[in-house]
Amino acid sequence: MKRALGNIKKYFSSNYEVLAATIIFVIVLAAGFEFQKTIVLMLEFIVIMEVVKMISDFIKKEKLRLRFVIDIFIIFLIRDVIINASHINKDYFTILFLLFVIFIFFIFRILSIKYSPGITKISKDTVIEYEDVRKTKDISDNEK
Repeated sequence: MKRALGNIKKYFSSNYEVLAATIIFVIVLAAGFEFQKTIVLMLEFIVIMEVVKMISDFIKKEKLRLRFVIDIFIIFLIRDVIINASHINKDYFTILFLLFVIFIFFIFRILSIKYSPGITKISKDTVIEYEDVRKTKDISDNEK
């Protein structure tokens, strides 16, 4: 029994997301909140957190990451899909259109990660690593 409790404690200490989700779920059940409304409010909270993170990152690093902007739009559109899907009279065209737009934003997100200016290979021997917009560092295989 002690070993099982130790394993559970170890699992929750490394996976705190599961513990947080469990606590939120129990609070939602105990308080009797509508589940759809709770999910929509949590997604709105995530959108606000992402906007604050994007603004903070912009102020600190003086650059705007396209990935953060795309993530905000994806989360906001998912929120709209949940709202539209939970209505009694569902507008399926609107839901499908929003899902299509989410799909397009996922493609943009993948492309923004793939073509990110983080590390660029010029040739087999030379790599340019962009640490800052104003600084570039040339690294060859001999220096690694």
